[in-house]
Amino acid sequence: MSNEKKTPKVKFFDGVKAEFKKIIWPDKDTLLKQSIAVVAVSIVLGVIIALADTLMQYGVNFLTM
Repeated sequence: MSNEKKTPKVKFFDGVKAEFKKIIWPDKDTLLKQSIAVVAVSIVLGVIIALADTLMQYGVNFLTM
């Protein structure tokens, strides 16, 4: 079957199949290290945002009293 006779859907899925062959999955150690880094950064940013929110709330309450 030549490329001219393929429908757009078939061409799309052929492209998807070709791209999936290029994927390099991380090994266990890399996956664990990256997962720990994501969780740690998320926790740190959550704490920073919570502190900023608390300070801003305190400032607004101070100004409106």
